[in-house]
Amino acid sequence: MVNLLRIYIYIVTVAFVLSGCSVSKFIPEGEYMLDEVHISSDNKELKSSEMYSYVRQRPNAKWFSLVKLPMYIYCSSGKDSTKWINRILRKVGDAPRIYDSKMAEETRKQILSAVQNKGYLGAQVTLEEKIKNKKLEVNYKISSGKPYNISKISYNIQDYVIRGLLMNDSIGSGLKEGMRFNVNVLEEERNRITQYLLNRGFYRFNKDYITFQADTVNGTFLIDLLMNIDLNTERTGDEGTLHRQYMIRNVNYLMDIDNVPGVQSGNMSDTIKYDGINILYDDDLFLRPGVISSHNRLIPGKLYSNRDVMSTYTSLSRLGILKYSNIRFVEHLENDTSYLDAYVSLSRNKNKTLSFQVEGTNSAGDLGAAASVTYTHRNLFKGSETFNIKVRGAYEAVTGLEGYANNNYTEYGIETGLEFPEFMFPFLKSDFKKSVNARSQVSAKYNWQIRPEFERTLASAAWSYRWNSRKRASHRLDVLDINYIYMPYRSKTFIEYLDYMDEINPLLRYSYEDLFIVRLGYTYTYNSAGVSTQQTAKKSSYSIRFNIEESGNLIYGFSKLIHKQPSDGESFRMGNISFAQYVKADLDYAKNIMIDDRNSLVFHIGTGVAIPYGNSKSLPFEKLYFSGGANSVRGWSVRSLGPGGYSGKSGTLDYVNHTGDIKLDLNVEYRTHLFWKLNAAAFIDAGNVWTLKSRYSDSTGQFAFNRFYKEIAVSYGLGIRFDLDFLILRFDGGMKAINPMGKGIYRFPVINPDLSRDFAFHFAVGYPF
Repeated sequence: MVNLLRIYIYIVTVAFVLSGCSVSKFIPEGEYMLDEVHISSDNKELKSSEMYSYVRQRPNAKWFSLVKLPMYIYCSSGKDSTKWINRILRKVGDAPRIYDSKMAEETRKQILSAVQNKGYLGAQVTLEEKIKNKKLEVNYKISSGKPYNISKISYNIQDYVIRGLLMNDSIGSGLKEGMRFNVNVLEEERNRITQYLLNRGFYRFNKDYITFQADTVNGTFLIDLLMNIDLNTERTGDEGTLHRQYMIRNVNYLMDIDNVPGVQSGNMSDTIKYDGINILYDDDLFLRPGVISSHNRLIPGKLYSNRDVMSTYTSLSRLGILKYSNIRFVEHLENDTSYLDAYVSLSRNKNKTLSFQVEGTNSAGDLGAAASVTYTHRNLFKGSETFNIKVRGAYEAVTGLEGYANNNYTEYGIETGLEFPEFMFPFLKSDFKKSVNARSQVSAKYNWQIRPEFERTLASAAWSYRWNSRKRASHRLDVLDINYIYMPYRSKTFIEYLDYMDEINPLLRYSYEDLFIVRLGYTYTYNSAGVSTQQTAKKSSYSIRFNIEESGNLIYGFSKLIHKQPSDGESFRMGNISFAQYVKADLDYAKNIMIDDRNSLVFHIGTGVAIPYGNSKSLPFEKLYFSGGANSVRGWSVRSLGPGGYSGKSGTLDYVNHTGDIKLDLNVEYRTHLFWKLNAAAFIDAGNVWTLKSRYSDSTGQFAFNRFYKEIAVSYGLGIRFDLDFLILRFDGGMKAINPMGKGIYRFPVINPDLSRDFAFHFAVGYPF
């Protein structure tokens, strides 16, 4: 940990040292280094930030938008490119950007065109150059002038079928008289009309048939707009004809065979006709006909629709047994009627796989390793059902627990699941199933944890659905999730600790008893960029995640009908085992602001509240919130912060007390690209957990509106990330800044930091938010 902090300090020191390195030796005589690029506008509607995308030549990148360290690294190399050290410095660094006047003029023209496209046809963009020593600063100044508006819209559509369709759909048009003239809106209208016609049988139509003619009215800032849609000249040359509307005639599915549409398939031994489609295969029909039909959106006798084609692709992509799918069409003309024969090629993936995985673990600073083996079958019942079974084992060295010398943590587990690529629910109509891209899953799991202080076994079974409503939104519904927690062993020291805690926190014992959890839950996730925390967002975006779950209400109601009062006077039981009853809700929001293509600023807020009631005095231990760790307040290790100002005792089992019913996380993170696949981040975290009820002899840890803001912990730190495209490897080091568990001067370690006391190191996969 000390070495990591030293590396951070060394990098910053080197940055300032290298900033003094001369770059002039890499700037040819009579030329200049491009130092800064600025864009200004006299019109608030024309945002300068939107115009930077048209800049053809940019200055050298800055780390954290402060220092051009990659350039200084490059300039620290010598002139001799044969030396290995110079080659490495140049490869890692970034050569000074030599100003190119031609590219600057091209940028000026691009910005002017962009401004004019927004309706400011009389705009002007000037280019100013400021030279200081060997550096040059470029300023683009936008003078917008007065915008032009559309006064009249006319149409010239010679194809009467298309004219009738578009006139009936005029309400969907993005063009309105009196609106601002905007070339981008005209292009959107071309795309809208093209998709509208492609979804109504016009298979050969494209947006090149659509043109606009804009005439300015003399002496005014008004434009008369004429939209033209040309006749089809694809086969007739200069003489146009009506555009053809195509109807689907035959739909043929080619099952893992090589066949070109139009060529006789004499080698194929079997053809099945099912639900209006033809299924052709050689030796093995690896998918049931009903499954193929349920994922097909191409209907014989229906007009061609590009939407149906895309929907078929999307639906087929959810079948894990398929390596890929491809849809081709062959045209046929019969009695002036245009038909399409669809050929859908399905290529089979491997049915069965066996995979091994080894991973490192880090819980509260204790290091360990885990290994697992997974068997997967992607087509168990010839419906692309995915069956998997996983066996896992883990070992972790446990340190710092009094009375448990040479006792470590081991874990054994087995889990299995079966996933169906559709909504598996009775009484649902096939049309509804086709309209929702859903997955159904049933699973079972058994886990045996052997800790020095206790043994815990967890058996669970679940039934859930996942589906997407839009490209960027996903839903998960846990219809039934049953968990049985059994504690076969608790050490004498742990029992004594629980007895001791009965006077301080009487609810703690409840978390370590045999328990049933029967829950129902729903999760909604939306990401405007359509990416996960395993990827890097390339544009400004935001994400929202909401989760709500409840447990025990149905069982409680059933128990109430049978027994008026609990048999033990405290809680109802099922099979002589208590069951949990609670409601829990979580909300996460993250906003990613792209400063430029190398730097971004991310804000995150995460909050949650869980309320035990009825049959429960406290939440099950697995459902309690905790703070600290790689995805929370990173100045603390996991399960070491809170609740509130509760400090606990180090070196004991007291980590079980650092939990709560309410959680708050506030994070700000500045991310920057370094070089190659290395990224860095500087962050500030704040948050804590609190309890709803008083656990201890005093009110420590209990949430109170007049006190909670004083108990928010704050930390700061730096991180290194390896962006491997398909996943992110993350290393974060955090330092405590405000410690609500500290007293006196120890409450503000930012003033007097102690590395051994205030530093926490984290390794994780993916971004924290």
